[in-house]
Amino acid sequence: MKIKMPAQAAKVIQTLEQHGFEAYIVGGCVRDSILGRTPGDWDITTSASPQEVKEIFDHTVDTGIEHGTVTVLMNHEPYEVTTYRVDGKYEDHRRPNEVHFTKSLKEDLLRRDFTINAMAYNRERGLVDAFGGQKDLEHGVIRCVGAARERFTEDALRILRAIRFSAQLGFAVEETTYEAIKDIAPNLVHVSRERVQVELTKLLTSPLPGCMRLVYETGISPWVSKAFHRIPEVSGDVCFEIPPSIPARKSLRWAAFMRKCTPKEAAEVLKGLKLDNDTIYRTKLLVQWIGTSVCGEPAADALEPAEALAERFKSELRGQLLAKKAQIRRVMSQMEPELFDDLLTLKMCLSEDASDDRESQWLCQVRDLTEEIRSNRDCISLKTLAVSGHDIMGAGVKPGREVGNTLTRLLDMVLEEPQRNTKEYLLAHLGQSAEK
Repeated sequence: MKIKMPAQAAKVIQTLEQHGFEAYIVGGCVRDSILGRTPGDWDITTSASPQEVKEIFDHTVDTGIEHGTVTVLMNHEPYEVTTYRVDGKYEDHRRPNEVHFTKSLKEDLLRRDFTINAMAYNRERGLVDAFGGQKDLEHGVIRCVGAARERFTEDALRILRAIRFSAQLGFAVEETTYEAIKDIAPNLVHVSRERVQVELTKLLTSPLPGCMRLVYETGISPWVSKAFHRIPEVSGDVCFEIPPSIPARKSLRWAAFMRKCTPKEAAEVLKGLKLDNDTIYRTKLLVQWIGTSVCGEPAADALEPAEALAERFKSELRGQLLAKKAQIRRVMSQMEPELFDDLLTLKMCLSEDASDDRESQWLCQVRDLTEEIRSNRDCISLKTLAVSGHDIMGAGVKPGREVGNTLTRLLDMVLEEPQRNTKEYLLAHLGQSAEK
């Protein structure tokens, strides 16, 4: 077997070997290369000590030197180089108290989590697979290296990693490994919420987000948080029905998972998992709007293409079209354009997955009308309103809260009829209102 690696990674290995040391690419990059996937990182393991690595290369960073890791910069490209090691005790169920460097590659591979991640490769020596990782790749199996209970007891985060890899690769979790997950699940309480969140997010943004079900079936969920554990109680099994067609972005996938929750419940889950504020904000708004029709329920005659609808001359149908566009503008006014597009995308993916042809057709029409609104540059926010607060005060409105209230009333009028968005018209309307 031959694995093609980046020239710079090969150079790091070659340089280490020229100085009398062993060196291999290791872990995920070997796994992904065998599967025909493009590795994100190229990690290197070596018999050289961290100090020896630093002496050999001109540009290095002490990334995790206490655990044997030095980042080598080759033409500004970073490569993590880690010394063969044996881990000490894991008293905190997360990281070893100490590590001992070794000259044995096999001893180093023995400390790793899963067989598919415990393979190393060198162009001259070929593939080193001491624990059957290649076979497990062929059969689509997630299996711990050695005793599963020991691996999970050492680092409780591995129980989530097993399920995450299952979702990312479409693999089954081997029976002994699965049972050990259920037994060791309570140890997840020792892992930081940030690290738990990273694994859950990777799971949700994987090709098989429905594997989130395994987090609950294995008994992991209570140890994530009470709010997280309650999601199926609120949503039922629908929370696990996450169409892979939904773009793999954090806010979209989390919103799909929690679409039956209230915005408050969704925010509680995400805050507890220490997600970033932007994702929390976007997810909360998507959850708020996901169960709401963007512009009313689709009428039987509204399922015609927007173009056909627009060409019809019956006054009642033209009125329907204008009313729908006004409703869409109102929704658009309450969120950023990107977020509105995300909402529409999310609703369309869910309707297609549910085989709801009527809803799908209606949402396609909403999308067309949205494009028309944008093409016409209709006013949908105070930023594009033809008058400003200064203009309002110049028309006689006293400074203070009334200025903002007046601008909001004028925007509401323009959302209904965008042709009114001229300075002359709005100030004239303001004057007429004052006279009354």
